[in-house]
Amino acid sequence: MNIREIYEYVIARGIEKDPRGANAVAAQLEREKKRYTDLKEEDKKDYDTDRLVNPYSDTRVLFGDPEIQVRRMLVGVDIEVGEVLLADRLAEKGKPVDLIMSHHPEGKALAGLHDVMHLQEDILARFGVPINVAEGIMASRIGEVKRGLMPINHNRAVDAAKILGIPIMSAHTVADNQVATFLQEIIEQEEPKTLLDIVKLLKTIPEYAEAVKNNAGPSIVVGSKERRAGKVLVDMTGGTSGSQDAYAKLAQAGVGTLLVMHISEKHRKEAEKNHVNVIIAGHMASDSVGMNLLLDGLVQQGVEIIPCAGIIRHKRS
Repeated sequence: MNIREIYEYVIARGIEKDPRGANAVAAQLEREKKRYTDLKEEDKKDYDTDRLVNPYSDTRVLFGDPEIQVRRMLVGVDIEVGEVLLADRLAEKGKPVDLIMSHHPEGKALAGLHDVMHLQEDILARFGVPINVAEGIMASRIGEVKRGLMPINHNRAVDAAKILGIPIMSAHTVADNQVATFLQEIIEQEEPKTLLDIVKLLKTIPEYAEAVKNNAGPSIVVGSKERRAGKVLVDMTGGTSGSQDAYAKLAQAGVGTLLVMHISEKHRKEAEKNHVNVIIAGHMASDSVGMNLLLDGLVQQGVEIIPCAGIIRHKRS
């Protein structure tokens, strides 16, 4: 596969597992095409044309010729300058890396992270929050994240990759969609009754079982193991943490338990105040599940994967 084919593959898989459904994603892309068509010619010069075919602003090829053939990839949850140097060191040791793939976005993919948060509006609506309310409570949070990203040095790792001539890309929401849908389907199939049942269920998944050995496994942070789970929402996609105001609305909509990758203390207190149980599945383990579900397809196409920087590699195919 070349870089372009890998990029197209992860986008297609992200859409396939998007919790909004393929029709909603198609509608988003149609709106984007109309927006582009309506732009003045001078504004089109600055427009990111990837938006016409890729609904995920945090997934981009950041550097490299799209036609480069990829035999070996270095893949990490976080790719920083150290991991770029690791790729260069591997080349010195006779294992050249044709492409670096980060899960957490870098470069312009990080600068555009806030844009994918609109996905959360549809997830809230799917679980019973009116869409007008979902859009209202997300608006200020999206603005907050956008402003928070502005002062960040987005391009450090990308600049290092450019200097060393190593292609690099980010695959964020496309992977988070995988794990969110994967776990939601398991929860709905197994119907765990208590929070302990959910934790036990997670521990049957290899990435979470491995994380337990490193003291980074599933943990109940609101509620207790005997508490009944009720309706469970797997909240693991849509860029980053949503609005603190969502917990009251989710409780009113009948959600009993949130299964998340991570949660801030402010968000945890809001969930507790509204009697919504929260289980942290584990950040690196959850990201690893999402990435592994993508990577297995690349392995089938003959691409060698070198996991690093938090990836707990497990092959399912």
